[in-house]
Amino acid sequence: MPHKILLVEDEESLLDIIKLNLELEGYEVTSVTNGKVALHEIRNKRFDLVVLDVMLPEMDGFSICHAVRLDNNPVPILFLTAKNSSEDRVYGLKIGGDDYLSKPFNLEELLLRVQILLKRNSVASNKENNNVLHFGNCEVNFITYEVKGYDGKKHQITKREILLFKLLSERKNEVVSREEILEKIWGEDVSTTTRTVDNYIVAFRKYFEQNPKEPKYFHSIRSVGYRFTP
Repeated sequence: MPHKILLVEDEESLLDIIKLNLELEGYEVTSVTNGKVALHEIRNKRFDLVVLDVMLPEMDGFSICHAVRLDNNPVPILFLTAKNSSEDRVYGLKIGGDDYLSKPFNLEELLLRVQILLKRNSVASNKENNNVLHFGNCEVNFITYEVKGYDGKKHQITKREILLFKLLSERKNEVVSREEILEKIWGEDVSTTTRTVDNYIVAFRKYFEQNPKEPKYFHSIRSVGYRFTP
């Protein structure tokens, strides 16, 4: 899938040149010339990068960037602007911009900066995806220990629950014995029994199974252990 870029520039001749060159690089480009329209696009569509002029009608680029970051939207923003003072550059980066290119600029430099920001964002997205597991309507965040159940409700779970879930997810569709779970999650804690593992699975079913008595994800394998099937 091509990367999606929002290009925001009110000088139409420059907009056409930039858009053409971005499309020649294989990017899917949406272009707008108005600040308020740009913010609406960002809030209602998914983009991999925003190339953003600062001086725009109705709403300037700095205000757009500030609003986007208040929305907790991490989309990379590359400022294009004739305002090339160090104060403006510092301010643009301070409010959440990722890069800053002053006009007039070299087109090859713009394309290179676009490429670098997209690559950096892809690496960050892949890292984030590795930390969050989605299955059905459910979600598990291995960093924050927060889970979203089948009903959309969020719960905070313990570190040991996260470790158990990580073990089962890494061995998805395989049967993991109770003994292996005890060894890897509880280690040398001799007070823990296989019944403890059973209780943890019961808790998982309450979070993630619409009908815990007929589980879709967490299956008991009699006298052996459990299998997670996302």
